[in-house]
Amino acid sequence: MEQSHPRDPRADAADLSEPYPILRRLFPAYCLLTALITFGYALYDPYQIDGDAVGYMDIGDYLRAHQWAGIVNGYWHPMYPAFLSVGHVLFRATLATELRAYYFVNFFIFLLEMVAIVCFTDAVVRLRAALSESASQRVSYLLDGTAMRYLGLALLVIASQRELSLGKVRPDALLQAFLLFALAALLIHLATNRLRYAALMGLALGCAYLTKSFAFVFAFLCILVLAGFRWLWLRNEFTRTIPAAAVALVCFGLVAGPYVAALSHQKGRLDFGDSGSLNYAWYVGGTEKMHLEPDMTASFGSAEVHLKHPEQQLLHSPPIYSYAQLPYGTYPAWFDTTYWNDQIKPRFRLRDDIPRASRNLVLVGRYLFNHPEALLLLALLTLLGARLTLAWKPGKPKAFWLVPLLLGVLIWGIYAIVNTEERYVTVAYLTIILTLFTTLRIPQTHSEASTLGPVASALILLLALLALGESLRAVLEDRRQLSVANSPGGWYSPTMTRTAEGLQALGVRPGDTVACVGFTACLGEFYWARLAQVRILTEIYDPETPVPFFLANLPNRDQAIEVVRAQGAKVLVADFGNASISDPALRDWHQLGDTTYYALPLNLPPRP
Repeated sequence: MEQSHPRDPRADAADLSEPYPILRRLFPAYCLLTALITFGYALYDPYQIDGDAVGYMDIGDYLRAHQWAGIVNGYWHPMYPAFLSVGHVLFRATLATELRAYYFVNFFIFLLEMVAIVCFTDAVVRLRAALSESASQRVSYLLDGTAMRYLGLALLVIASQRELSLGKVRPDALLQAFLLFALAALLIHLATNRLRYAALMGLALGCAYLTKSFAFVFAFLCILVLAGFRWLWLRNEFTRTIPAAAVALVCFGLVAGPYVAALSHQKGRLDFGDSGSLNYAWYVGGTEKMHLEPDMTASFGSAEVHLKHPEQQLLHSPPIYSYAQLPYGTYPAWFDTTYWNDQIKPRFRLRDDIPRASRNLVLVGRYLFNHPEALLLLALLTLLGARLTLAWKPGKPKAFWLVPLLLGVLIWGIYAIVNTEERYVTVAYLTIILTLFTTLRIPQTHSEASTLGPVASALILLLALLALGESLRAVLEDRRQLSVANSPGGWYSPTMTRTAEGLQALGVRPGDTVACVGFTACLGEFYWARLAQVRILTEIYDPETPVPFFLANLPNRDQAIEVVRAQGAKVLVADFGNASISDPALRDWHQLGDTTYYALPLNLPPRP
C-alpha cells in the first residue's frame, strides 16, 4: 500500500511561517550586507594565483578565440573558464587587468552560492514539512526556514574566508553552487513528486560535471538515491520512480554528453575525465606525479603504465624535458597532465588504500577543528534541550534527513578515497551540518520549550553577524596592507609584473618560447610567463634543491644549458629566492626588476 504525502506543501505552518517575523524582515538587509562586505574581497583579497589558475585562464583564452581543440581537456573542465571568459569580455580586460576581472567573476559566483545555499536550506525545510504532514505523530522542530537561511549564509561566509577565497582562481566555489542547486532540486522533487525538479537536478548536475569531472559519478549517485528513496522510504511503486530518474538522466546527458563525446573522441576511448584516476594513481598508488617516463618502472607504483605520448626527455642528468609537442598552454606540462599521462591505469590494492584512508580521516578531523562554529552551536543547542531527530526505519516518512545526509557523506567519502582538501569537501560539510540542524526538535516534556526557540534563533543570528564582522575586519586589514604597499588592488602582484617587464627589457617578445628551472618558476608561480605572453616549452627539472646551489654545483652545467639553448628558448628563468648571488658560475644571470627572479639569455638578439 502506497504511503502518500502532500504534493505541494506550501502551507508549511510549522516551518516556513516564522514565529519571529523580525528575522524575516531583516533577511534582505543581511543578504545585502553580506554581498557588500564580500565585494571587499573582490577588491582587496591578496594575490593567490598558482599553476591551476593559469591553466583555467589559458582555456578561457581558447574559448574566446574559438580554438576548440585547446578547450577539451581531461583534467580541467570548461565551465569555470567560460565564466572567466565572460568576465574578461564584460570588463574589457587586458593582460594587466585580467585578474581584477576574474576577482569580480568570483564575486558573482559567491552571489550564486548565496542563492544556492538558500535554495538548499529551503528545500530541506520543505521536505521536512512534506514528510511530517504524513507522520502519525506531530514533531515540533526547533528551527524554521528563515533561521536556516541565516545559518547557511553564515557558514558560507566562513568558508569563503578560509578555503573558498575570491583570490583563488579555481572552480571549487562554482562546483559547490551547482551541487547545492542539484541537491535542492532533488529534495523538492521528493517533496512534490514533480518531474520538473528532477529535470532541474539533472541540468544542475550536468553543469557541475562541466565544472569538475567529480560530478559525473556523483550525478549517478543522486539519480540512484532519488529512485531508492521514493521506492524504499516513500513506498512509491517502482514504476513511478522510473520516469523521474529517466528525466534526470536525460537532462544530465543533454548538458554533459557533448563534452563526454568530445573528450572520448580526443582520447580514442570512452572517457569522461581522468583527474580522478590520475589522482588515485598519484596519491594512493604511488605513481610519480611529474615527468614520468616509460623507462621509470620503479616510479610506476601500483599502476599499469603504457604512456601514449610521454614528455620528450632531452637529457637524463640533470633531467631536461621538452613540451613542444603539446601546442596549448602557458606551461604545457601542467596545462593538460592527462595528455602526458595517457594510459596510466591505477590498480586497487588494499595495502595502499588503508594508509591513504587513515590520512584522509585525520584531515577530516582537521577540517572539523578548523570549522568549529557550527559544531559548537549544535552542541550548545542540544545542551539547552534540543534533540536530534534521526529515526531510522524504512517507511517512516520523517526520515527527510536521510537523502541530504547520505549524499553529503558520499561526497566526503569519494574524496577520502583519493585526496581530501578543504576546498573539495566544503559542500559536503555544509550539506551534512545544515541537515543536522534541521532535525533539531523541541521535546514535548521540556519545561522551557517556549524559550528554546527564540534562544536558538538569537544564537544563529549572532553567529551570522559575527561571521560578517570577521569578514569586514579581514577586508579592512587587507585594504590597509595594500595601502601600505601602495598597490592598486589585491589582484596585483608586483613580483609577477616586474618579472614579465624584466623579460621584455631583455628583449623577450610575445610569442617567444622560454625555459625554466626550479619548482617555483616552473610550476609554483609561473604567472610571469602569461603576463609576458611567452610559453615555457623546456624545463631543467630541479624539484627540491635551491636553484642557485643546484646550478652552481651542477657538474655538466654548460652541457645542460646548451641543450636548452638548442630548443630555441630565448631565456632560462629561475627564482633564486633570497640567496646571495656571488658565485662566478651565475655571473651571466640577469635580475628581473627588483624581484627574486633571474634570467639567463640564450637566444636573444644582440642588444644595441
